[in-house]
Amino acid sequence: MDFKSFRKEILSGNGSVKDLIGDFFKKIDNSNQNLNAYICITKEKAISQADLIDKKIANKDKLPLLAGIPLSIKDNLCTKGTLTTCSSNMLRNFVPPYESTVTKNLWDSGAICLGKTNLDEFAMGSSTETSAFGVTSNPWDINRVPGGSSGGSAASVAAGLCLASLGSDTGGSIRQPASFCGVVGLKPTYGRVSRWGLIAFASSLDQIGPITNTVSDAAEILFSISGKDKLDSTSLDFPVPNYLNDLNNSIKGIKIGIIKECFDHPGLDSEVKHSVLKSIDRFISLGADIREINCPRFIDGIATYYVIAPSEASANLARYDGVKYGYRSENSENLIEMTSQSRSEGFGDEVQRRILIGTYALSAGYSDAYYKKAQKVRTLIKRDFDKAFNEVDILLTPTCPTTAFIKGDYKNDPLSMYLSDLLTVPVNLAGLPAISIPCGFDSKGLPIGLQLIGNVLEESKILNAANIFEIDAKIMDKKPCI
Repeated sequence: MDFKSFRKEILSGNGSVKDLIGDFFKKIDNSNQNLNAYICITKEKAISQADLIDKKIANKDKLPLLAGIPLSIKDNLCTKGTLTTCSSNMLRNFVPPYESTVTKNLWDSGAICLGKTNLDEFAMGSSTETSAFGVTSNPWDINRVPGGSSGGSAASVAAGLCLASLGSDTGGSIRQPASFCGVVGLKPTYGRVSRWGLIAFASSLDQIGPITNTVSDAAEILFSISGKDKLDSTSLDFPVPNYLNDLNNSIKGIKIGIIKECFDHPGLDSEVKHSVLKSIDRFISLGADIREINCPRFIDGIATYYVIAPSEASANLARYDGVKYGYRSENSENLIEMTSQSRSEGFGDEVQRRILIGTYALSAGYSDAYYKKAQKVRTLIKRDFDKAFNEVDILLTPTCPTTAFIKGDYKNDPLSMYLSDLLTVPVNLAGLPAISIPCGFDSKGLPIGLQLIGNVLEESKILNAANIFEIDAKIMDKKPCI
């Protein structure tokens, strides 16, 4: 169900918002045990929010944009008075005294919070297997991962346990799980959406965005959460367009660049490649001008990312020392022991691995060889994108090299796991907007995602192209059976 259909239900008089929200909680009760998409249910809060919308309807008041829309929220976004754990033992009992800017914007727009969703611990992972609260299952095949780190968010949308969700994207953590779960995932331009209240992983890469059933729903969420925020100095002070207004423009003549390096990579699954190439043919039939584009350093993004992101993570996670808040070890005799044991007991293996990588890359004698060199390559990647956008309006790639993999496949091979972000991380390094939309299915019936990349603050272009493709392809008509 999309937002438009849900609004018809609300205004039809067949049931109250409270009743409709109750139906979602019944679905969650029936399905979440198998999926583990939600790790915290906010039923009392949701009923309270629904009652407010019902009163507005009864009084014939003007309804806010997202009135009654039931959402889930990734559990690294602070929600006042509600557990926010980052799926880590370090924050297992943390209840924020403040609301993140994006969630406040959603509640002000009338949206309803159903609960907080599972993620890879501190958003570090590509499968939602590093969570301290257990693995999330993919609704298309519960033996497979939903992707990560926003796996709980993508699974909750795909399974119909909410209408949309907020996730965070540091190297593809919205788009990759959207691809694995057959839904829409949008990563906005860096700074388009405030990060205040997002528990940081890598501050120069993190960005919040929507996961939805349709492109138009993603456009509505983006409009509601975008804008300058005085609490976030990195948020951009540019007018926020009404993205819905530009969704149905013809794409005849639009120049779409096919990044050659992505399709030539040996790690790209043949069925994924075939599906995306068929999608390119569809864009041609819709009037798009397709051109092959070279981005020579695109594939270098993965190596660059896994120096920069762990380096920033090692600095951001230094605050978790067992002193002010978070987990504190009780098996220590002095401050040094307490800090060391709190961190070793509170953080999982993947988080500790990335802290160690980042600390090493920033250490004296190595920062020039690793961190500074990675930043130089990051600049070269951005220049490749700048050059490409002088020739085309939008860039196109597969979202992921493969479809969803079996749980545990990469348990002892983290480097192979990292490669699932191969086609998404360059976008974060350059601070660009990108969207993943379903474009087909493999022979096992698993969804395949297509990625459209735009220039800075050109979300409208990629949303419009994605919407036209979605309407024409009708991929969204197929849903998982759980």
